[in-house]
Amino acid sequence: MKISLLVTAFNSTSQLAYTYLKDRKISVDVVFFIDEMQITKEIEAFAPDAIICPYLKKFVPQALYEKYATFILHPGVRGDRGAYSLDNALREERREWGLVYLKADDEFDSGAIYAQEFFQMRNTYKSSLYRNELNRASLKAIETLLKNIQNSNFTPLAQLSKPMHLQLNQKDRQIDWQRETTQDILKKIHMSDSHPGVLDEILGARCYLYGAWREEKLRGKPKEILAKRDGAICIGTIDGALWISHLKEPHRFKLPATYVLKERIKGIKEERLPLIFDRSYQTFYEISCEYKEEVAYLHFNFHNGAFSSDKCMKLKYAFEYVKTQAKVVVLMGGLDFFSNGIHLNILEDSKKNGEDGWSNINAMNDLVKSILFADDVISVASLEKNAGAGGVFLALACDYILAREGVVLNPHYKTLGLSGSEYHSYTLLKRAGKQKAQELLQSCLPISAEYAKSIKMIDAVYKNEHYQEKLENFTCKLLEDEDRYHDFLWEKEDFLQEHMREIENAREQEIETMYPEFWDKKSSFHTLRAEFVYKICPRQTPLRLKA
Repeated sequence: MKISLLVTAFNSTSQLAYTYLKDRKISVDVVFFIDEMQITKEIEAFAPDAIICPYLKKFVPQALYEKYATFILHPGVRGDRGAYSLDNALREERREWGLVYLKADDEFDSGAIYAQEFFQMRNTYKSSLYRNELNRASLKAIETLLKNIQNSNFTPLAQLSKPMHLQLNQKDRQIDWQRETTQDILKKIHMSDSHPGVLDEILGARCYLYGAWREEKLRGKPKEILAKRDGAICIGTIDGALWISHLKEPHRFKLPATYVLKERIKGIKEERLPLIFDRSYQTFYEISCEYKEEVAYLHFNFHNGAFSSDKCMKLKYAFEYVKTQAKVVVLMGGLDFFSNGIHLNILEDSKKNGEDGWSNINAMNDLVKSILFADDVISVASLEKNAGAGGVFLALACDYILAREGVVLNPHYKTLGLSGSEYHSYTLLKRAGKQKAQELLQSCLPISAEYAKSIKMIDAVYKNEHYQEKLENFTCKLLEDEDRYHDFLWEKEDFLQEHMREIENAREQEIETMYPEFWDKKSSFHTLRAEFVYKICPRQTPLRLKA
């Protein structure tokens, strides 16, 4: 079977569909919707059996959907039609929502339904629902879609003839700080995250608001800046306060709030938390830990999985402390990502790109080293969420790697003009072998957790429904036999001592190769980083994604 994936961007849902199809030996050709002539040419050249659109913002040309069966994922339930579907569901406080695969026709979101799935709405922000509940539902939906496409006896479900839902604009999202409660404001920011954001003005700076978290203790006047912490700012409301972690000025890109406001918040108090927060009250925090018996589950919820230099150092110190309190340490990642490596937005904002980039990659390496050489504890990476670039190799530094089904990994750097570090030239070869490691690094393609297991890159993949239970069972078994536990640590210590020079040589060679990539002003990293950060639309479908 041949499938064309027609997409606006190769986002998490597109990558999930891509890896699902590839794992099933289906021939997949990705087509970026740039213009009608271009997509028609690309699809005609491939001549697919069907077109699937897991993430598409434009209307499919009639000539295409009349010639090829075309199916579009709509992030809404049967009868829901229009853009900003998930935004509206959050605005209306729906408890259950879903998605459908519609067959393209001449009216927007009105085609027959070939697959549908439902999910419970979590009290969180839109992008988290999209990356978790909706993506997991999309995995089930594409499986159903493929079965129904190939079943000649299948009868699709007619779409309900309902008017388009409200087309939300900034007026609908606007915050009235003098009248609206903390919950009202949270809902507006949550339903607008990560696009389009809520347009507002903070201390004279016109910007979009993202990343809202309730604050339980601090209080002040409505819209008064009360405190700052880890790049976020705390703002008073009529009945409490909330934290805003990120802002985006028009025609710029998203940054931690304190980076955007800079001198405007000079003198605002830094309201610190312990390095590892105990979650004893509601507030904004990034690093926390749960202890169960002698196992520590270390959570690090960095926005979009981006690790700036200071985040790397904080997590390193947190890991080094936690391993003194437990026999097994599990790296849990965050709400939406495990890790995506170095912080590209902060580097793009920096006036010293080379210096700050160099600092960031070395801080990331120091973090990875602390995990890789931890011979007094067993380390486990829990890939319950997606990981990319250095984030994948952060996981590979652990003794064991477990993953949830549907997780997508991007174990490469090349698309950003980087050769990469984080000891990857040692850890990836050790697990997957030289040939497969080179293939992953050079092809620059996403892979599923299932495929990663098949090449021994990770150790186990568990179903969505029982993931936490399976993870805890796995970690408990590591401690069942004390003699076996200590034997593992002794063997690990001996191995690390024997191969220390080899491992450190890997890092040294990686850093030597990366040096000009950061410091040379003509390095492609600077151009590719800017295109990534500003979300510049490609001028053609990347060749690596062609069948």
